[in-house]
Amino acid sequence: MSEKVPGESPLFRAAADVHVDATPLQVYSVVSDLGRSGDWSEECVGGEWVEGEPATVGAVFRGENHREKDVVAWAPVVRGSWSTRSEVIAAEPGVTFSWAIQDSAGRAQESVWTFAIEPDGTGSRLIHHFRMGAATEGIRGITAEMDAEQKQKFFADWGAKLEKDLAATVKRIKDVIEGEFKS
Repeated sequence: MSEKVPGESPLFRAAADVHVDATPLQVYSVVSDLGRSGDWSEECVGGEWVEGEPATVGAVFRGENHREKDVVAWAPVVRGSWSTRSEVIAAEPGVTFSWAIQDSAGRAQESVWTFAIEPDGTGSRLIHHFRMGAATEGIRGITAEMDAEQKQKFFADWGAKLEKDLAATVKRIKDVIEGEFKS
């Protein structure tokens, strides 16, 4: 679950999983299509591939995001709409799909999102992971003016938000996939 103490690694770690009535390749075909993220994500409303062959290692996706004002309302996080650039770092059909958020210079940060897929009876187990090893540009900016107590509260509150978001995301993905691949 989430690490809540600033300075420890990883800063954030969260995961959620769900059984999906579809094959691992069917699940992969949906979750690796990041342009469809708006169908299931709490914040990503879509986007487009801007470099490389879509959904392959090294490809870059520009995600369009939106966050409501009440999300960890006390913290100075981005509100409204913004975009991110993410680089695919793992793409094994039917098994795993991962991407790392890039910094403003285009370097992959230790902010990694992963879909892992395993056979599970007649369907699949979809596990959605998030891990942030070291503070990203964004986290450093958010916490720059915080004292130690505020940072600890932020890491706890943001970790709880991540866990809630991942659980909601896998539920929505399950609904999308099962709607598309009904037997």
